Amino acid sequence: MLRTLAPLLIAWLACMAPARAEVVLGALLSLTGPGAGLGIPERNTIDLLPRTVAGEPVRWVVMDDATDATAAVRSARKMIDEEQVDAILGASATPASVAILDVIAAAGVPAISLSGSSAVIEPPEGARRWAFKPIPGERIAAAQLADHMARAGRRTVAHIGFATSLGDGYIAALNAEAAARGIRTVAELRYNPADSSVTPQVLRLLAARPDAVFVAASSTPAATPILELRARGYAGPIYTVQGIAGPDTLRVGGRALDGVMFSAVPVLVAEQLPDTNPVKAPALAFVRAYEGKYGPGSRSLFGATLWDAFLLIEAATPRALAAGPPGTPAFRTALRDGMEAVQGLAGAEAVFSLSARDHSGAQADSQVMVEIRGGAYRLLKDAP
Repeated sequence: MLRTLAPLLIAWLACMAPARAEVVLGALLSLTGPGAGLGIPERNTIDLLPRTVAGEPVRWVVMDDATDATAAVRSARKMIDEEQVDAILGASATPASVAILDVIAAAGVPAISLSGSSAVIEPPEGARRWAFKPIPGERIAAAQLADHMARAGRRTVAHIGFATSLGDGYIAALNAEAAARGIRTVAELRYNPADSSVTPQVLRLLAARPDAVFVAASSTPAATPILELRARGYAGPIYTVQGIAGPDTLRVGGRALDGVMFSAVPVLVAEQLPDTNPVKAPALAFVRAYEGKYGPGSRSLFGATLWDAFLLIEAATPRALAAGPPGTPAFRTALRDGMEAVQGLAGAEAVFSLSARDHSGAQADSQVMVEIRGGAYRLLKDAP
């Protein structure tokens, strides 16, 4: 009899417990390790955000996963079990974001990944039903890069990328888009984010004599093959992904990064956008807030990703509050459902229209082509 009544008693006590008077958000970030260039500006951005959402106070729980997937799983469990977070913003890197999927799904806690790969959210079924990602997917970036290559008359491309899901996703996407435009892949190499040298891989790339090189990597490790390519005399075009963008990478890469091109979220070149671009105003709002606190030129697309992740939480919270108080399963489920219903939200990185089948929602026409030149980012307005 007691065994029969025990679950009912627990459920009754849960219902009688006082509603929690705050929304608790977890920030699972790479504050150390190879991805620190991603996580530090994300952490900086938290200090710029309002301390209320839909009239409710917000409490942040920040944890460092050291750019390690195993550590990310431990931290996600701690956030959920001990801190009872309503949502997790993170992880910073793709492998860690994928690693925590089963944890968030089992707990019914939505997570907004700050990483680049669509492997985190596609297909939006099972555990991925609880995962979101503001950064535009690989296909959007790959289509822009392949279009640029084709218009420039480049017929062959060689790839070098991380030996992770990020590298796999971006290279697969560019292979498909390039092939559709008659561009042939002549080499495909991998390296690890912690590798200090990629000389063997670069020598194989150069031996293939490509018209262009594509680097599928992020943060400061993205500069490693570019530095080696330039040191070996390669003067051809280099394309990469927007994960390269950041003050630390610009410092490490120096002049070797001049001319490197990538498809990017508009916040990097906010002032250069036409006034008709719907992202310009929210992008400038982020830039003014971030650079106002951290200094001119300090803007970061990684910080902007966390900024936009908070905008998604902010947009979905009224619906969640109507379903139940913070700290309850009803609130967290409605928060997930509310993010799926967001339409036409202009953020610092894109215009977002989400659905149950699209957990990014970033619109392709929000993205721009950018070139690194003299340690700064330049909007590429016209195709070659």
